[in-house]
Amino acid sequence: MSRPTYAERVARAGLSRVGEPDDSALRAVVATVGVVDAWEMVRASDDALPARLRARTGGRAAGADPGADLERLHALGGRLVCPGDDEWPASLDDLDAIGAAPLAMWVRGAGRLDALDRSVAVVGSRAFTAYGAHMADAIAGGLADRGWATVSGGAVGVDGAAHRAALVSGVSTVAVLACGVDVIYPPSHRDLLTSVAAAGLLVSEWPLGCSPMRHRFLIRNRLLAALSRGTVVVEAAVRSGALSTARWAQRLGRHTMAVPGPVTSAMSGGCNQLLRETDAVLVTDAAEVLELVGDLGADLAPRPQGAVAMRDALGDEARRVVEATPVRRYVTPDRIAQTAALPAVRVTSLLNQLCAQGLVEVSDEGFRLAAALRRAR
Repeated sequence: MSRPTYAERVARAGLSRVGEPDDSALRAVVATVGVVDAWEMVRASDDALPARLRARTGGRAAGADPGADLERLHALGGRLVCPGDDEWPASLDDLDAIGAAPLAMWVRGAGRLDALDRSVAVVGSRAFTAYGAHMADAIAGGLADRGWATVSGGAVGVDGAAHRAALVSGVSTVAVLACGVDVIYPPSHRDLLTSVAAAGLLVSEWPLGCSPMRHRFLIRNRLLAALSRGTVVVEAAVRSGALSTARWAQRLGRHTMAVPGPVTSAMSGGCNQLLRETDAVLVTDAAEVLELVGDLGADLAPRPQGAVAMRDALGDEARRVVEATPVRRYVTPDRIAQTAALPAVRVTSLLNQLCAQGLVEVSDEGFRLAAALRRAR
């Protein structure tokens, strides 16, 4: 695709001002006549447009000035990234195949939108628990420590924890907003979103000044899924909007993951349901996330292991002798040999070795386990 002209850029800015990203009628007009003619038709309220589309866009079009919008965006240090631009990420083109590609992306920040090849969406509920906060911090921080960017929605709860963890590690993080990139929402995240813009990106489909609305959060979620290699739902109730991001990830063929939670916790109900009813993969840390989304064979997660016990390094016969040796009372080597089903000579030799290792104690009455193994037993 060739680099967009200024007229095409203005048209995309104008169309994003007057229409919502999920307006199928507007998409159909753009697909038929192109963005420049579509903008002219919408701006003129052309009779050739469907009546319902004219009704939806007419009021907004009357006061739209996309050229001024672009100037304001530039003054804020932002830019409008369009299909055909060097910064346009190829991952967004996957949305085009299902009729859901954005017209343009309003971008503000120090990062680049096309530098998200190594990124993971970390999402979850706003009303998260201490468990959710811990897991969001651990996963996003672990990803950042390994050089992977975090994509999230800038909201309170899991989103905010994920952004903060990435910022602490000094790795780029991207907040995909359901409002203009100049609108601070939620207001309590002013400092956080300012920091995200300084180290990464604020991204939106909506022009400057647009307010967040409930339906816009759900529309926005497809971008979270598309921009990243996979989506992790950290903590979410059954009706959480974060689950829509997981559904978009599955629809796009992206890796979908969920952190399991207590079955008694309503805030983990959505994650547990996702694991039970879909092909989402259970993950418990950043290493397991990267094993799924990372480079084949290069990002394998270590197998979880329990604590190493003193007897783990023993051979089979030595372990049998330890198991046959009493905890409190002393017994003879013959008694231990009988219990272990081993020759008495062999047991005596092994008992002497175990004494030297501090695992068995000896007295005139015989042998018993040393204090360390008695506590373990």
